[in-house]
This record gives sequence, structure tokens and C-alpha cells, in this order.
Amino acid sequence: MTDYLIELLIGIPCVIIALVFHEISHGFIAYKLGDPTAKNMGRLTLNPLKHLDPLGTASMIFFKFGWAKPVPIDSRYFKKPRRDIALSALAGPLANLLLALLGAFIYSLSLIFLRNLVFESANFLYYLCTAYNMLMVNFIWLNIALAIFNLIPLPPLDGSRIFLIWLPYRIYAKILRYEREIAALFLVILLLDSRILNGFFSSGLSFLVNLVFNGMISIFSFLY
Repeated sequence: MTDYLIELLIGIPCVIIALVFHEISHGFIAYKLGDPTAKNMGRLTLNPLKHLDPLGTASMIFFKFGWAKPVPIDSRYFKKPRRDIALSALAGPLANLLLALLGAFIYSLSLIFLRNLVFESANFLYYLCTAYNMLMVNFIWLNIALAIFNLIPLPPLDGSRIFLIWLPYRIYAKILRYEREIAALFLVILLLDSRILNGFFSSGLSFLVNLVFNGMISIFSFLY
């Protein structure tokens, strides 16, 4: 129980960083492509209060999959709307993957020093190193999870803007018409996944996240 509470507390700053950089990246790329909406609404800021959605943040902390307040994007500013909407949407997951890669590099580099430490169990240094390990693993894992979760091609997730936007406009417009209903149904399935689908959805996502996590760690294995 103690380990769970420690992991929960350590996960909070990881979640905040992952969600904030995810949303800033959306707005920043949109701004670079000509849309000043996010900038004008104060969304290109590191202030987490501007980005965090209470339900999505809680879901991210407890279930490891979640979302933030969507950054407002006005496609009328784009020169090539379909391409630029897709690029703006892709920026969020890509930012999380880059954060995870950076975290994997720092974590792997630090293992060189940690493995040479000699300490007795249950002393201060032991708990400090344990907390550090939990922090880094959480940071890497949560960023990968946020990226993969948002690549699912269902509204309102980023994947719908990256993949579905290339469908014929008539079909895409019909999907957007039921965006709220699809989002609500998806949330219900996510919350009831363990009871209805025997964890099929969350297990599949966790498998993909672990696959990418292990791949990132292995990239830097030569460091230690």
C-alpha cells in the first residue's frame, strides 16, 4: 500500500509535465503554421492550470491513460488545412515520445552512477534511489502511454485528426457530428474495461506501451 501511494504521488508531476508539453506542442505547431488562436488564448504557457482537465488528469494518474483540455485550433488560418491539422495533432504525441526518449537517456546514463553505489537496505540513500527509479520509470512510461493513447483514431483524440481527416470530407463530417457521443462512449468503455472486456483494451495499450518502453531503454543500454 505504501509503495502504491509513493508511486501515485511521484506520478503526479510526471502526468502534469506530460500533459502540459503535449498541449503546448499542439498550439506551438499550429501557431507556426499560421494559427494564432492558442497563443491569443494564453495556451502557449507552462502554467498547468491552463491545460489540465480534472477528469482527464485523474484518469492519467489512476489509470495511466488520459487527456488534457484540447488546445483551440482554427483551421481557417492554415494554408493547407488537412495537412496542417494533421501536423498540429501529431505534435502532441511526438512531443511525449521525445520526452520519453530524453527520460530514457537520462535514466540510462544515471544507472552508471547508481550501480556503483553501495548502501545498506532501508537507509536514506536506498529510499532516495528507489524514489528516483520510480520517478524516471513513471515519467518515461506515462509519456509513452499518453502518446499511444492519443494516436487512437477516435474523436476527440489526436489520432482522429491525423488519420481520419484524410477520409472523404462527407464521411469525416459525419464522424465529427457524433464526436461528443463517441467520446462519451469511449470514456465509458475505458472506465468499465476491466468488467466488460476483461481488461482487453487497457491490456492491449499496456502491451504497446511496454514494447516501446523496453525499446527505448534498450537503445541506451550501451551506456551501462
